[in-house]
Amino acid sequence: MELGMVGLGRMGLNMATRLLRRGHQIIGTDRDAQPLKDLDAEGGRGVRDLKELVAAMAEPRCIWLMVPAGKVVDQVIGQLLPHLSKGDILIDGGNSNFHDALRRSAELVPKGIGYLDAGTSGGVWGLENGYCLMVGGDEESFKKIEPVLKDLAPEGGYLHAGPSGAGHYAKMIHNGIEYGMLQAYGEGFEILSRSRFNYDLRALADLWNHGSVIRSWILELAERAFKEDPRLSEIKGYVNDSGHGRWTVQEAMDLDVPAPVLTLSLQARFYSRQEESFSAKTIAALRNQFGGHAVKKNE
Repeated sequence: MELGMVGLGRMGLNMATRLLRRGHQIIGTDRDAQPLKDLDAEGGRGVRDLKELVAAMAEPRCIWLMVPAGKVVDQVIGQLLPHLSKGDILIDGGNSNFHDALRRSAELVPKGIGYLDAGTSGGVWGLENGYCLMVGGDEESFKKIEPVLKDLAPEGGYLHAGPSGAGHYAKMIHNGIEYGMLQAYGEGFEILSRSRFNYDLRALADLWNHGSVIRSWILELAERAFKEDPRLSEIKGYVNDSGHGRWTVQEAMDLDVPAPVLTLSLQARFYSRQEESFSAKTIAALRNQFGGHAVKKNE
């Protein structure tokens, strides 16, 4: 199947490569020149811009977007739209807000352009292991791109999750759950690292993946990380967030769903971004004021 790929970053290029290795024809574009050369080297065709991409494809076209969520997606769609024809399909595989997916679908479908929101999980390991794909949109468009989904995913790794917005909503909750899992592992390994016992954290991570109830792929990655750097001494404890955690917490509040673990996992990431916590300083000062508790002074 012929597929256009807009955005050949770490995810986009790996996805294109996986599809090329399974017999699909990929025409891709990126703002940087090197990914175009990399795509050519894998047997695809790199083109300079969106207009050339559309012109190079046979109708009806299927074009997958792997660009940063938000305004960039709208800009790309706006630039593509004048060159598209009725029956073409756009797939947004980035981490877009599901509200944006609903809006874009409402704008594109009346123009005869199919629109699918595809929550994509798998990271840099997806090239070899495959991607988990949660797809929202109409059934007809889903069926048209199913050959691509089948080859991107491992067995059982893709799903038509529902109408427009359902794919990105599922990915939002998926990533919200991920926040909680990462926080639990992080806290557990910190307690182990500070304990009286000189644990081999890599060995424990490996052990727990053999029959333990907390075994997981994330734990496999923990083992890999501890093997490379046993005490993570080369890594600064600064943790970003993609936005999905915030959206998940907001959705929980909108639906009156208690989600304390996911909420606190998001809040914990904010601690990691502070060189020094002013709230902690305030608490220390207040304890000194009401109880005479000692405070540590800056040198």
